[in-house]
Amino acid sequence: MAQASALEEDVFTGKIDLALWRKLWTFVWPYRILFACLISLGASVALWDTLLPRLSGAIVDAVTSENRAELHRYLHQYVTVLAVFVCCIFGFILVAGRLSTNLAFDIRESAFEKLQVLSFSFYDRKAVGWLMARLTSDCSSLSRIMGWALLDLSWGPTALVCLTISMFQLNWRLACIVLAVTPLLLITARFFQVRLLLTSRALRKANSQTTAAFNEAIVGVRTTKSLVREEQNLVEFAELTGAMYTHAMRNALYNAMFIPLMLSICSVGAALSLWRGGIQVHVGTMTMGELFTFLLYAGFVQWPVQEICNRITDIQAAQASAERIVGLLDTPVEIKDQPGAFLAPRYAAATAAGSPPVQIQSIEFRDISFAYLPGQFVLKNINLTVQPGESIALVGATGGGKSTIVSLACRFYEPTSGQILINGIDYRELPLHWLQSNLGIVLQQPHLFSGSIRENIRYGRLNASDAEVEEAAKLVHAHEFIVQFKDGYNAAVGEGGNQLSTGQKQLIALARAIIANPQIFVMDEATSSVDTQTERTIQEAIETVTEGRISFIIAHRLSTIRHADRILFIDHGEIVEQGSHRQLLALRGRYYELYTNQFTHEREEQILEKG
Repeated sequence: MAQASALEEDVFTGKIDLALWRKLWTFVWPYRILFACLISLGASVALWDTLLPRLSGAIVDAVTSENRAELHRYLHQYVTVLAVFVCCIFGFILVAGRLSTNLAFDIRESAFEKLQVLSFSFYDRKAVGWLMARLTSDCSSLSRIMGWALLDLSWGPTALVCLTISMFQLNWRLACIVLAVTPLLLITARFFQVRLLLTSRALRKANSQTTAAFNEAIVGVRTTKSLVREEQNLVEFAELTGAMYTHAMRNALYNAMFIPLMLSICSVGAALSLWRGGIQVHVGTMTMGELFTFLLYAGFVQWPVQEICNRITDIQAAQASAERIVGLLDTPVEIKDQPGAFLAPRYAAATAAGSPPVQIQSIEFRDISFAYLPGQFVLKNINLTVQPGESIALVGATGGGKSTIVSLACRFYEPTSGQILINGIDYRELPLHWLQSNLGIVLQQPHLFSGSIRENIRYGRLNASDAEVEEAAKLVHAHEFIVQFKDGYNAAVGEGGNQLSTGQKQLIALARAIIANPQIFVMDEATSSVDTQTERTIQEAIETVTEGRISFIIAHRLSTIRHADRILFIDHGEIVEQGSHRQLLALRGRYYELYTNQFTHEREEQILEKG
């Protein structure tokens, strides 16, 4: 079990970037009425929080003076205020929950929409786990902060202001005693919140590493046992869990100390108020009810202070999420329809439903060079013209540039230099949607989505009828094995197609590609992971679906491309040989050497199997 790799963590700076949060205001703006209601409700609850102790004190005075009329009046007022208070709490919980839920929905939708249009180069740089975290934990963190933190930041300051005014109205001397401990409350709250934030972050990181190691151990259990690595795995896992235990204990210690210390500081202020207020009650300058009210205020001061500190800390913790979400949303789309490009009207119109397709008469690579990273060219001066009905096979060593040529033809990337022309027009001036809606692609490891076989084939054209789905399956010779399932076309494929064999997945992927009736067909190592019999079936299907279409076939198994119209031998980003299978064999060059070596190896395997 490999040591868990370091996870992406953000540095805690203790600063709040207001410009960043202003960018996120665009998500709040559509809900500005809810936003205003939430602030109003938060402030209202703070006012009622201040009024209830006043009424409690008045009730105490009415009881001590045995004034039944005033007692009844204050009790009625107390019940009325309490009812309004409860309604306000119900209202702010409802509004804050609705605002938080709406924001989560909108942020996730915007982030997912952005992911749909980002270019392949973006996914080359970002891991799946990173992207999943953006759409799950980061979105949840932001929506929660923008909803619930807003509530506490409107309630807390309002409550503090109301408490301060009320205490000074009651007795300014006692108010000064209570407020004297407020700075100490703020310092203590801030001290512990920073440490709770840091230990929580360390704990989350340790938990992520432990979970990753645990998952890796389960997935790789066969390798572990075959290499007798159990004891070493336990040692490595113990190191991870030990670190997690240390951070968890430290976080628990800070949590255990925080509230008691806050209560102790408030108790000091309350005790001094009680001492001084008791003297004033004794000499008759203060009533028992007023002292009771003041003590309630003194004990209540810690809560708005604590909530303000908590929310500021939460905002700091969520700022990393805000930066990642805004960074994702601000990521430039590298491959898109260019502003000012003429976007030939008939091509643009062809993307509309029901419009007749524009036929691709030629694809021309003109002096194409390409580099994924500046200065590191993968392709150099590629020149190639392909006509409808032509099948182009690309062979050569791994990393030579075969897949890059196909990716450029599909406009998943764009050339670093040179032009790719479709029907004589630079394809950057044509609608991206038009080109990519004319693609049919089958990969070495085809991805099937959870659902039925029918749904996976229909994924290629969502409005296809059941009859068209079955026709596509018959065309690629998939119908025969599909009908053998108990549920036929409604049989579930499982997660990633794990209920099917590799060959069956390939045939369904072929049917999915062909149902869209693409003009450009791409096969990337589609037969490299299947047995000989399945390879023949797939090969027959390929010959059927590529008829009349431009097709690019990438293959290491050369027996699958002998009938290609042209074979390109790619080496270090250049076309070093090209021609038909017969022509290249007659040339006795790189292709001849590769083919004869592979043919000899295959013959040896066949002899050994028969023996």
